[in-house]
Amino acid sequence: MRIAVTGKTGQVVSALIERHGGHDLIALGRPGLDLSRPDSIAPAIRAARPDLVVSAAAYTGVDEAELHREQAMAINGIGAGEVARAAWQLSVPLIHLSSDYVFDGTKDGPYTEQDILAPLGVYGLSKMAGERAVRAAHPGAVILRTAWIYSPFGHNFVKTMLRLAATRDEIAVVADQIGNPTSALDMADAVLALAERLAGDGARKEGRVFHLAGSGEASWADLAEAVFAASTAAGGPWARVRPITAAQYPAAAMRPANSRLFCGAMADAHGIRLPDWRASAAQVVSLLVRTQEKAI
Repeated sequence: MRIAVTGKTGQVVSALIERHGGHDLIALGRPGLDLSRPDSIAPAIRAARPDLVVSAAAYTGVDEAELHREQAMAINGIGAGEVARAAWQLSVPLIHLSSDYVFDGTKDGPYTEQDILAPLGVYGLSKMAGERAVRAAHPGAVILRTAWIYSPFGHNFVKTMLRLAATRDEIAVVADQIGNPTSALDMADAVLALAERLAGDGARKEGRVFHLAGSGEASWADLAEAVFAASTAAGGPWARVRPITAAQYPAAAMRPANSRLFCGAMADAHGIRLPDWRASAAQVVSLLVRTQEKAI
């Protein structure tokens, strides 16, 4: 199957390229496809001649989005909608990646797909706009909301913790925000499995929104402690975690205190459930430590 993926360097895109599952995966990014230039999108996707499109490219700077609202809305809203429109015009299925940040974090339990969207910041607003644009342009699209992505690629929390631990004995980490840490490698495997289930359906099947994130919940401090435990086991750096509140770690954008996603609908509909986050985090940390050792 020929799968066109928007983006070239994002964590999930990089994981899809590594996993690929024997599929012909075409990564589309700048300058050929630029989500901030809507007129570049359809020609690039048509030229790829895909059997399915994965809409993974996005403006991901949560704090930066507060300062660059128009750019974030253009890329995550208008650009995502144009990707969906191009897939619909080609009559191919579309998988679009969205975020837990479309919720405000005030719910007591995990969020379901039916819960009301109420983003706290510009990034969340732009992802909500993207979901709406995608559904309007491609009624058969499958939208996947995920959370707290980490991987061996790019910039992410897990890599930051390992980098800081190399020079610090203690690291202050927020302990009053809870979510589902998600390995981009697990996410890539799930997206490919879903793509295989959607293949042949064309674009006309009724679309749905699903939550798809790592199994189990954690605070950022919990994740940091798991990272350091796995790093120690692999012979890597360790640091003591000092739990703090979000209020003690000022940032330009507000984050939801509760980012937990209930992922049962995806398991029921497609038999897809991501592994426990602790096991996946340990695998990624071990890989990063081994890679660093080889570099030295």
